[in-house]
Amino acid sequence: MVNRFIAFVLLLILTPFLGICFVVVKLTSKGPFLFKQLRMGKNRKPFFLYKIRTMIHNAEELKSAYQKLNEADGPVFKIYNDPRYTDFGRWLSHTGLDELPQLINIIKREMNFVGPRPLPIDEAKKIPQKYANRFSVLPGITSSWVVKGSHKLTFDEWMKEDVKDIGNKGFLYNLKIVLKTIYLIIALLLRKIVSVAPFL
Repeated sequence: MVNRFIAFVLLLILTPFLGICFVVVKLTSKGPFLFKQLRMGKNRKPFFLYKIRTMIHNAEELKSAYQKLNEADGPVFKIYNDPRYTDFGRWLSHTGLDELPQLINIIKREMNFVGPRPLPIDEAKKIPQKYANRFSVLPGITSSWVVKGSHKLTFDEWMKEDVKDIGNKGFLYNLKIVLKTIYLIIALLLRKIVSVAPFL
């Protein structure tokens, strides 16, 4: 109940920013503002995860064409500088701000603030049985895997971080992960601003 209330308040506070993102996304690329994808949640129950769309409108159809560029080991697909990103989408994704609509998932009791990141159904089905307990809790918007650098860790390191999160469900642990995530987002935003400053 507390998580849902906090998520609702944050969604209200962030409405102006989301409104700006809506305008930029719609002006710079074809397709909907929100990207909706089926993910595997608690007890392997599927749910639709929401993100601000960061890629071209037919990105899912092109996924197989870019398999050779996959930078992740294990049964997952990740490309840090995915060629399917729009210019604004790349900025959103690299700062993590594209994940903000998942506050809706928290309100719908499909996610928590902290927990294992939910995977697309096809990838989730390939997770080794030894890591199956990651599906015993609600997935999260952020996790220790995210704050340690999601594109830097191996698949097994990622799964071990998920297991650690599951074993540390206390309020203080979750608060620490959330605060580290906020710090990371601010640091990334400042880095982006500094990188474009010489051209302004």
